[in-house]
Amino acid sequence: MKAKILDGKSTASLIRNRIKELIDKEFKSRNFQPGLVAILVGNNPASKIYVNAKAKACEEVGIYSKVIELDEAISQNDLIDIIKQLNINPKFHGILVQQPLPKHINTEIVNQTIEPAKDVDGFHPVNMGKLLLDEVGLKPCTPLGIIELLRHYHIDLNGKNVVVIGRSNIVGKPLAVMLMQKNKFTNATVTVCHSSTKDISFFTKNADVVISAIGKPEFLKADMIKEDSVVIDVGINRIDDLNSQKGYKIVGDVKFDEVSEKASYITPVPGGVGPMTIAMLLQNTLITSSKFYGLELYV
Repeated sequence: MKAKILDGKSTASLIRNRIKELIDKEFKSRNFQPGLVAILVGNNPASKIYVNAKAKACEEVGIYSKVIELDEAISQNDLIDIIKQLNINPKFHGILVQQPLPKHINTEIVNQTIEPAKDVDGFHPVNMGKLLLDEVGLKPCTPLGIIELLRHYHIDLNGKNVVVIGRSNIVGKPLAVMLMQKNKFTNATVTVCHSSTKDISFFTKNADVVISAIGKPEFLKADMIKEDSVVIDVGINRIDDLNSQKGYKIVGDVKFDEVSEKASYITPVPGGVGPMTIAMLLQNTLITSSKFYGLELYV
């Protein structure tokens, strides 16, 4: 394998250790504790795994966390009432509603109900607006984690051609905005491709950095990238694997074995973007709780 691994697991561990140190030093000494509440609607197995992983990470760094599990049939109004109560609960400085939500619940209305100051997922229109204007605000965790991972490995994005495959409100759109901002670690030229883009490989072959968040197993192959490009794989896909005891395996959006022979850097799945997303959630929670307690902390 030629490509160097962008190790999200080890990078996230460094961030989490730094967060724990700050909580031990600045919060515990004042008898303060950051608090995060996660709302899980329904019995989606993947969502349960994600929420449990977030709760475990909170416990490790000293953030008080609670998971509220709700029946899939809960009405939108009842869910909104719960969120409104959490908005005024001083014990929780961060609120996240695990997605996807059941089809009868409007995700955007739910996002808008969360108090912007507690919106640790960064999905509220206020925080999205600040993101677009390059103002200080809470940023979506996965895009922020990707940029932090690239920064950790000193990968310069200034003036580089970056292709983002995917245009979701959670990853693709906010990531494109963050990458193009005129900041020290970004300032890239960004192209967004999606399911209706004709000949995606035309764009990816000319990209210095390719970030795939399209949700298609092993979609990006070696013949779609140029030599020595940087490849970031956001995808988490479950495919059948008769050789596995579980009967399936987890793969990304990138055909790892062949792309890693051509790229200069690549993220693995698992162990790449996923751990960084959770680390950024902890970081956002530290930011919101710091403001609540009147502390000025820099992660």
